[in-house]
Amino acid sequence: MDVKNTALLLIDLQKEGGTSDVVGMDGIIEKTASLIEQCRQKGIPVIYTRHLNRGDGIALGNREPVNEKGEPLYYHTGTDAIEIMDEIKPEPGDIIVDKYRYSCFHESSLDLMLKSLGIKHLIIGGVLTDVCVISTAMDAYYRDYQINLVKDICGTTTEGAHMAAILMMANWVYDIEIYDANQLSNKLSGEDYKVWKSEGPDELQFTPENLREVFGRLTVE
Repeated sequence: MDVKNTALLLIDLQKEGGTSDVVGMDGIIEKTASLIEQCRQKGIPVIYTRHLNRGDGIALGNREPVNEKGEPLYYHTGTDAIEIMDEIKPEPGDIIVDKYRYSCFHESSLDLMLKSLGIKHLIIGGVLTDVCVISTAMDAYYRDYQINLVKDICGTTTEGAHMAAILMMANWVYDIEIYDANQLSNKLSGEDYKVWKSEGPDELQFTPENLREVFGRLTVE
């Protein structure tokens, strides 16, 4: 990962998500804020995505939950739920990409922005791990971006879903590198760091019974 062609991609860290049942959300935001500051100091572009659902109900996904008026229950464009959380709010020069489906690449401007910046490597974090994060990581891999997943600035509604989604990415994104936030910080600072790298397809075969033990292999000792 060369910082000259790397971007930090933060997925859907919006007020809507901040009030949801994401496991460990406070810690995710605290670590994300620290990483954002370090990336800004290093000149690494910070890109936020916002998931949107039009308040008038146009172009909602199939069976998107709506109220009695046909308005979306979540990420409603007529509310401040769509805004980035105050603790990590964008600054001038940061990039915000709006999207209407899980993947940040689907019919959005993200790929255009990345190509114009000359980006080849993505540092990824955000919510939900098993929905928008995994969808985006897979789509990025299809477009030949190299993925650096920061697993403790990702989260979802259950620990099991979080672990399973990260293990699926570890198994099938062949050039992925998986970090804890403090280890990525060490890397960016030029200090010794630890990272998990894939050695081959389907390396981390897991079952419901050994999920936690296999997930533990991603934390390099």
